[in-house]
Amino acid sequence: MELTVAKKDLLKIVARMQGVAERKSTMPVLANVLLAVDGPNALRLAATDLYLSLLGRVPADVSKNGSVAVSAKDLFERVKMMPDGPVVIATQDNATTTLKASGSARRYTLRGMPGDDFPPLPQPAEGSPTLALDVEVLSELIQKTHFSISTDETRAHLNSALFEWDGDVVRMVTTDGHRLSKVDVKVSGRQASATMLIPLKAIHELRRLCDEMLAEGASSTDGERKKPELLITQSGSSAFFQGAGMTFSVKLVDAQFPPYSQVIPQGADKVVRAPRTAFADALKAVSVAASERTGGVKLSLSKGSMRITSESPESGDGFDEIPVEYAGPNMSIGFNAKYFLDVLASVTDEEVAISLSGELDPAVLRPAGATTTSDRQFLAVVMPMRI
Repeated sequence: MELTVAKKDLLKIVARMQGVAERKSTMPVLANVLLAVDGPNALRLAATDLYLSLLGRVPADVSKNGSVAVSAKDLFERVKMMPDGPVVIATQDNATTTLKASGSARRYTLRGMPGDDFPPLPQPAEGSPTLALDVEVLSELIQKTHFSISTDETRAHLNSALFEWDGDVVRMVTTDGHRLSKVDVKVSGRQASATMLIPLKAIHELRRLCDEMLAEGASSTDGERKKPELLITQSGSSAFFQGAGMTFSVKLVDAQFPPYSQVIPQGADKVVRAPRTAFADALKAVSVAASERTGGVKLSLSKGSMRITSESPESGDGFDEIPVEYAGPNMSIGFNAKYFLDVLASVTDEEVAISLSGELDPAVLRPAGATTTSDRQFLAVVMPMRI
């Protein structure tokens, strides 16, 4: 194989492969990225860990066909050090691969593997239903729910995000057993149906892909450009996300997501309206003195006021107070401060509404300005803790 490719194009796509290539696998080939000629004017690159796969193409001037698999990490580090401009990639019969900067003496040699040793990537079945979704919408779904996905990989049903497309509403729900986040977004003029359980690692990569597509769209000088979209295809046990010249595929989780609608309290009759920024600031300040093991703080409510306190046998106590809109009975309830802070950081509204039932019941947080007819519905459920 021999070809010439622009450094900026190659670096961009190889950087994207880093999150998918599996460095710790017992199969060395999974730590590699596949480079393969794709016609006379393109280089195809792919990475996979057998659960996630990423495929992309960049323009190239091809002199000789072929393919090779080289370390994703090594390739990225070397391409990054190349001077701007064309990069010549050439392979030998033993898969040794040379990178040379055109017009410069800088050159690297990589020990590769035959491209035929690289595992085949999944492909959607012919005729599989495909949905088009604005990248901005998917980004919002992930941004407002990713923090409540469990990091415990032994609990697959919680170590993932539920993605649903129900008529003209797309929804994402996540929970780690201590808290739950749910976002509904109405997409006008689109009717579809899909249900997917997407693992946490894939959510991280999708978030990265969305961020890059939105950044590219924002920097575009084309005044007629459309909002970037992802084509979403569910085929068998896999889902495929296509956009920006990339195809990202993920093996969906085969598990039963908890019945989330049963977790959301319906009879919370005590409502607190709190200024989001002041509430977050007070929580951060008081949680500094909270127990490192539990992170627990106590919220004590009285008419027009919320006191936030923490007690730690090791480090002492913390206290703050903020004005709130509250006219219910006096009550105190304990929570993990981080759970509240994650929610407050994910919304931009000036006020949040906290719905409560009792001192041992979960709290429901919503943007205070949201209505039941809004195109965007967000809520978070946080379980209480004994303080």
